[in-house]
Amino acid sequence: MKLLIGIILLCLPTAAFSNVKVITTLPELADLTRRIAADKATVDYIVRGDQNPHFVEVKPSYMMKLKSANIFLTIGMELEMWAPQIVDGSRNSSLDVVDLSRTIQKLEVPSRVDASQGDVHRFGNPHYWLDPRNIRPMAEEIIAALVKVSPQDEPLFRANAEAYLQQLDLKIAEWEKIMKPFAGKKVISFHKSWSYFANWLGLEIAGEVEPKPGIPPSPSHTAEIIQLVRSGGIKAILVEPFYDLSPPDQIARATAAKVLVLPTSIGGVDQAKDYISMMEYNITTLAAALK
Repeated sequence: MKLLIGIILLCLPTAAFSNVKVITTLPELADLTRRIAADKATVDYIVRGDQNPHFVEVKPSYMMKLKSANIFLTIGMELEMWAPQIVDGSRNSSLDVVDLSRTIQKLEVPSRVDASQGDVHRFGNPHYWLDPRNIRPMAEEIIAALVKVSPQDEPLFRANAEAYLQQLDLKIAEWEKIMKPFAGKKVISFHKSWSYFANWLGLEIAGEVEPKPGIPPSPSHTAEIIQLVRSGGIKAILVEPFYDLSPPDQIARATAAKVLVLPTSIGGVDQAKDYISMMEYNITTLAAALK
């Protein structure tokens, strides 16, 4: 009988013995993890691409997702202020909660934080995944987390990651070439989501539709932005799919600027089916508007 069981176990797929369960906050983290882990992990995420990741209603179903997970991947830097609640509710004492921002070169780290500044993050701007150069350090953190659970699969994880990162590097070079003629151009954003994106491409964010992060635009601030757009000859207003389009549309009607609904997450628009196609959509849409 023992011999028979041993034969059966040897014949079963090895993935059955090395399967890791990973939950991520954002869909792009799930996309990257699937590229690295392939069939060695089951991966799911919490926030849809058309949702604001800052404000997520905590549900028991999210806690259940984490209950049997090995790894929980987060952007960190207080983007997901709701995450600790679902971690606590999962009652999963062995869950490895991983903050992928650990080695990121952080932008807009405030010297002080108080309520008068709006929704300012103490550790800096958390939207670092919109600079594709940051995917490499993020991948390293994901590999390290996977290896803790499945050390025998480290060579596979690293080979998969490098193959994807080489593909991404080619796209980064292509995107930089497309955007090079627009270096120094000014744009308006709705929220401070685009700082890393603009820093990568040499764009200048001249102002935000929000007077302060997380604060709805007032009529007086909207009037100020209209004047700024007119005087600066600004052509593009970048808005995430989950924000109210009324204020940016008002600015566009009063100026020559165009409202561009650009996703910050996979699924934010139909064309954003994975990380590369999301960035491709954003680059091509913005370049067309800046010409």
